[in-house]
Amino acid sequence: MTSFDFPILFTFWLLIALSIRIPQGWQRFCQKPLTDWLLDVCGLIIQGIVIPALQIGLLYQGLNRFVPEWENVLSLSPILSFLICTVLVDYAYYWNHRWLHGAAWPIHKVHHTVTQLDVLSSSRNTLWSSFFILYLWVHTLMVYLLDAPSGYLWGVSLTAMLDLWRHSQLGPQQNTFLYRCLSPWLILPQDHALHHSRHHRCNFGANFKIWDIVHGTARKSEHFPERLGIKMSLSFWQKLLYPFEAL
Repeated sequence: MTSFDFPILFTFWLLIALSIRIPQGWQRFCQKPLTDWLLDVCGLIIQGIVIPALQIGLLYQGLNRFVPEWENVLSLSPILSFLICTVLVDYAYYWNHRWLHGAAWPIHKVHHTVTQLDVLSSSRNTLWSSFFILYLWVHTLMVYLLDAPSGYLWGVSLTAMLDLWRHSQLGPQQNTFLYRCLSPWLILPQDHALHHSRHHRCNFGANFKIWDIVHGTARKSEHFPERLGIKMSLSFWQKLLYPFEAL
């Protein structure tokens, strides 16, 4: 474990503990179907273990083999590399996410079978769909290019923590100081919950709300919607491996 992994793991377990303590939180975990647990845990293994191993062991080594002259070629300040990760890559992900809801919807829709948000639901996906999320490729490339990637890696950690929080039911209450401070610029859990409702073609941003506002895809949600998720006729194994419905 590196110093960049600890904040993510701490956030993960803290959000689980807090989610259990909110009203009906424990009941929601207990009532979650076994197939949903399996989908989420499999996704967590892929995103938390397989993909980091792939980034380090295959992609990074592949870059080192084919373009060794690129290694450590960028000399940027930690603040600038942090901003590249949290702002520029965030904007690129906004368009990546819109593509996943457009031409690539068949490989992304399993993520939207979530009917109740919790920390584990952030990882629900078909096993191989994560390969179509640009974080896998961009983060590896940037770490390879930067001579001092610590600022960028802190940005990766912050984005991961926000993603876990965004998939929880722990959004700040309306009319509180925290809500007034965060709501104008940050994607809150209630905003992302609306994205997981029948209005799923809105609030595509990850970190910042500005991208949705600028491109007309923002939809305000002061409360969590009552119903989440889409219905699919696929079996558990289809959701896990081959999420294509027959014509």
